[in-house]
Amino acid sequence: KEEDCKMSENQHGLQRTLKNRHLQLIAIGGAIGTGLFMGSGKTISLAGPSVLFTYMIIGFFLFFVMRAMGELLLHNLEYKSFVDFTADLLGPTAGYFVGWTYWMCWVVIGMADIVAITGYMQFWWPDIPLWLPGIMCISILLSLNMLSVKLFGELEFWFALIKILAIVALILCGVYLIVTGFTGPTGDKAQLSNLWNDGVMPHGFTGFFAAFQIAVFAFVGIELVGTASAETADPHTTLPKAINKIPVRVIVFYVLALSVIMTVTPWSSVAPDKSPFVNMFTLIGIGAAAALINFVVLTSALSSANSGMYSTGRMLFGLSDKKLAPEAFGKLSNSGVPRNGLMYSCGLLLIGVGLLYADGNVMHVFTVVTTISSIGFFFVWTMILLSYIKYRKERPEAHAQSTYKMPFGVPMCYLCLAFFAFVLFLFSQEPDTWLGMKVTPLWFLALAVCYPFYKRNLNK
Repeated sequence: KEEDCKMSENQHGLQRTLKNRHLQLIAIGGAIGTGLFMGSGKTISLAGPSVLFTYMIIGFFLFFVMRAMGELLLHNLEYKSFVDFTADLLGPTAGYFVGWTYWMCWVVIGMADIVAITGYMQFWWPDIPLWLPGIMCISILLSLNMLSVKLFGELEFWFALIKILAIVALILCGVYLIVTGFTGPTGDKAQLSNLWNDGVMPHGFTGFFAAFQIAVFAFVGIELVGTASAETADPHTTLPKAINKIPVRVIVFYVLALSVIMTVTPWSSVAPDKSPFVNMFTLIGIGAAAALINFVVLTSALSSANSGMYSTGRMLFGLSDKKLAPEAFGKLSNSGVPRNGLMYSCGLLLIGVGLLYADGNVMHVFTVVTTISSIGFFFVWTMILLSYIKYRKERPEAHAQSTYKMPFGVPMCYLCLAFFAFVLFLFSQEPDTWLGMKVTPLWFLALAVCYPFYKRNLNK
């Protein structure tokens, strides 16, 4: 099947050259963010062992969002992404807001990644000029993304594979330490009872809910599988496979990995400002542990930046196709890549390099901008659910014929929407995330101001 579809093109010119292994690893890469490697120390310190439920609850609701997206994408293969079905079902205005917001989210995350990559490079080369790693990263990833879709797939395949191997290695090492009754330098013994000795929810519901604000960042990008599905050779087979494995991935990559970390050492010993993965490998006496994990986290940031470039180019291409973005973004290169959209987005990523030279607390700035990005993702996920509700109302015959129906349908959509509203309420409880929430409406205001210009194009 893959051989027959190797270089087939859809009517808009995007190539269906991504294979099943590419989509599976893109889906895994989307589900494993840098938030797991770096942010999990903070979530553990806030919620203790109950953090496992935090990740399970978020993963549970996002699985149903992905199922809704999967049914919508497969009921009409003319849809190239969730922007297409949003525009079709909720109208071009909704498509305009979703497409541009999703684009903004990835540009902001890309800026954060550029800064993070610079920090990781300084681990090996402390005196490296601040501008060099970011420029190198953008140049290399842009060059590779410009060549072909297949190269993006290969890059993401290997980036995700490194992340998976690191987590599997952590789990295996942890199991070995528990079985052998390893005792660390602090006198703490590796044992399962560490999970409940100090209480499952040591800081009560306050700490449990506080962890949601950081944990949700780890899942950002999970919907990338929908953007990539437009360029797979056999979406009817590959998309359901990728989505159905999300619960397994959440259990293995989040629940199992963090359980191992909290059994080898009590949760109270996990430093909130350090990667618990580094501490684990240090415990078992691997001298190069810090360098090893630094490499893994670097590839994780590169993976995120690579996914961001891929998404932003495709979003601008799709918006241009619907006359909701400048016509230039609808041009494809000879190899079927939306070149102009890619170059424009990458140009904006250079702002991340500029922020490195900004005065003040850069990490504070990035907490605010990543909050803005997360709220943007909540908006996108909400629009996917609203599109599904409208689809069920207006196209019951399409749902009846669907081979990939969303479980629990419309009632589950409303339950997910209620969950999103609850998490946004939690965002309003912390100063940094509250500032991000107050700034976010400015983005939607800017989109509203620009919309009449594009509306004139639609009416021509």
